[in-house]
Amino acid sequence: MRAQLARVDAVLVQALIAAALSFAHLHDIALAAGQDGWKAWAYPVSVDLLLVAAWRRLRSGEAKAAGWCWFVIALAASLGANVATAGLLDMNDVPAWLRILVAGWPAVAFLGGTLLAHTAPTTVDENAEGSDDPVGQEDASEPASDLDSEEAPEPPPTPPAIEPPPPERPTVPVPAALVEHARKVAAEHRTRTGTPIDTPTLRARLGVPPPMAEAIAAQLT
Repeated sequence: MRAQLARVDAVLVQALIAAALSFAHLHDIALAAGQDGWKAWAYPVSVDLLLVAAWRRLRSGEAKAAGWCWFVIALAASLGANVATAGLLDMNDVPAWLRILVAGWPAVAFLGGTLLAHTAPTTVDENAEGSDDPVGQEDASEPASDLDSEEAPEPPPTPPAIEPPPPERPTVPVPAALVEHARKVAAEHRTRTGTPIDTPTLRARLGVPPPMAEAIAAQLT
């Protein structure tokens, strides 16, 4: 137990020292970039809060792409401030691009924090939540009735209906001369229109009743 407490205490002390150093470096960069007063102290808080929000999003397992994106952005801001204060940057003559980055950071942090805080609601499966419905539980607990348990007898198969054959039409006698004349009429119609003559047109050309026209058309095919 004492070993565990000592290990936890060491981790907490190390985390507090690292956080204090990073906080101080971010404050110094913001102060050198022209953000004096309380604004210089607000910049480290903004960067650290964005880091924590992005890390919580990664731990939750939802929208990991957004979590990694804002985590890298906040880590780059913190790491950049730590490296810049190591003597690589003249704190009395900060370049213009750094002033622009520091001045634009609040808008970036606000956008990232808003996107990380507001997430789309998770869709709940209604079937999985069926146990919360008292009506459904009551129905599930009731035994099935005897009528439902008994299988209904299957109806006997219905024999297929047999359609009676169509009545045969009486054969209409057609003179051979009329058939030859009909062939000429059909040939002339095909030559003129390019299509075979139909029964109504043949009947109209010959002036015969419909049964005889059908008998002649049957002999022409």
